[in-house]
Amino acid sequence: MDDVNTRMRRLPAVTQLLEHTRASALLATHSRGALVAVLRVVLDAARREVLDGADTPSQDALIDRAEDELARKAKPGMRRVVNLTGIVLHTGLGRAVLPQVAIDALVAEASGYCLLAVDDDTNARGRRERFSEEILCEVTGAEAATIVNNNAAAVLLTLNTVAEGREVLVSRGQLVEIGGSFRMPDVMDRAGCRMVEVGCTNRTHLRDYANAITEDTAAIIRVHPSNYRIQGFTKEVPLDELVALGREHGIPVIDDLGAGALVDIGGPLDEPLVSASLKAGADLVTCSADKLIGGPQGGIVLGVHDLVHKVENNQLARTLRVGKLDLIALEATLRLFRDKDTLLRDHPTSRMMTESVATVGARAKKLAAALRRAVPGATFTIGDGESFAGSGTLPAKSIPSRVVSVAPPDGMSAGEAARRLRIGDPSVFVRVHDDQIHLDPRTLQEGEQKLVVEAFAALYGA
Repeated sequence: MDDVNTRMRRLPAVTQLLEHTRASALLATHSRGALVAVLRVVLDAARREVLDGADTPSQDALIDRAEDELARKAKPGMRRVVNLTGIVLHTGLGRAVLPQVAIDALVAEASGYCLLAVDDDTNARGRRERFSEEILCEVTGAEAATIVNNNAAAVLLTLNTVAEGREVLVSRGQLVEIGGSFRMPDVMDRAGCRMVEVGCTNRTHLRDYANAITEDTAAIIRVHPSNYRIQGFTKEVPLDELVALGREHGIPVIDDLGAGALVDIGGPLDEPLVSASLKAGADLVTCSADKLIGGPQGGIVLGVHDLVHKVENNQLARTLRVGKLDLIALEATLRLFRDKDTLLRDHPTSRMMTESVATVGARAKKLAAALRRAVPGATFTIGDGESFAGSGTLPAKSIPSRVVSVAPPDGMSAGEAARRLRIGDPSVFVRVHDDQIHLDPRTLQEGEQKLVVEAFAALYGA
């Protein structure tokens, strides 16, 4: 092998690569500046390889790398994927699938100017949350509502508004930490209030709250336990009893519900309804917009008019507010909650959560048949499985399902096969168990079966 200096001298200059016969084809679809920038990156990488002992790559090999890099840069990073994991609210894959009405609204209303913060009748400034607020109040019975960028922000802003510099009572059994290191004690600290723990980890009584109340107590908060559960010898205080205690002492009660169930859609989930919390007398209720509501990422604060608008007028609210795209998509999504039949038909999250095993099984049968035709050398079987609601604030309760299973290609582990499916085009996410690839069609969207078949045909070289 030649010495490293000789190999380094063989590397071409950028100008030489630009004169390569294949460079003209690249310049037909890419600007000269873009190609030059990529060639410099490719040559830098090649120099490092040569210094590490590699042979000098040919000019054709360098052009190949430049071509691949240009193709990679042209592909969106935040691209659509096919979700066959069976996890309906998959945090890593964007949580809720937006309803088609929300997508249509984004195209129609966001393609030009929109009525964001001006009243069309008076031409005066209007509240940007007013359209979503109207529907939220109609569906839940709240007096008022406002929107921020996620439920963590809703909790932070609510606590800061109601209890900055003062005490907030919370059960020890509700001091949760959820994904992304959202820890209730830390949130209270950042909100500027002092957390007062009451009760024991597994049992908290009304008297624990009552005995902890002082002149400095500003609020009582009940926190949804997320995917954390204490079972066995347990007790927690019903919300209506907390409300009665709060009213007796003039202390507002905040109910952090997390997932945000607006209506009872049935199915295996048993999530508390926002309307039930408000009916029980909670002064403020917070929840997510992108979980059971199935909209874009957002946090919602609902409750009595005076407190909600104090939250909205907090100086921190501007730093946590959502933009027009989120508000357009959320309003369109919320309209579906006016009619349960329409909701279960046109709202992807509600539909996937409640679809019967028979319905998913029929989809699995159709998918398996298409895969068998495309990849005759592989054996696709159908069996019982479990889907999951997913998301950081929903119980880890499974939903009965039917799944398609297949062994990976010869000489390849199931984990490697899953990786290749993820990085492919289209990108397909599956589950792996016992060195088998499992496809749960509960989360397969309309029109995606063809993409799955193409991905598996490429994986198996069919």
